[in-house]
Amino acid sequence: MIKAKKSLGQNFLIDRTILEKIVSLVQIKDKTILEVGPGTGNLTSLILKNNPKKIFVVEKDINLAERLKTTYKDQLVIINDDILNIDENSLFNEKVIVFGNLPYNISTEILSRWIINLNNFWFEYLILMFQKEVADRIIAKFNNTNYGRLSILSNWKLNIKKICDIKPQSFSPRPK
Repeated sequence: MIKAKKSLGQNFLIDRTILEKIVSLVQIKDKTILEVGPGTGNLTSLILKNNPKKIFVVEKDINLAERLKTTYKDQLVIINDDILNIDENSLFNEKVIVFGNLPYNISTEILSRWIINLNNFWFEYLILMFQKEVADRIIAKFNNTNYGRLSILSNWKLNIKKICDIKPQSFSPRPK
């Protein structure tokens, strides 16, 4: 059994209905996919069922990366590193679809870096999950108490859409 590491902000999405909803948001067939923090592979397995051309996963946790390697063998390109160390522009020669259940402690840093470094759009879609407080700051409009730097930055170059709220019981362990 895999135990979530608090130091990495791990909360694994286990709700099949939500996982299926996420995968159905965009056409995956014959597309290159980047999944950030695949964890135990719950979303990964559904992505694979939709026949992507290629799927890259970035997993910092060595134990989870090894588990993914054992489970999925040659179906994935597994990058065992911190997403903040990855140069996405040099990794892909085509636009990719990005999925990620981003850990709270680095989610704003990841998003901010991707937006600020957008010399050319290396992604077609970003389908990202954030802790509710962070999501509220991202989608906040002018004259809202959550409106600030992250709202301005996110809406500067991206078309942001909130898809749904996810209840704590949809994760293991449950986030606070």
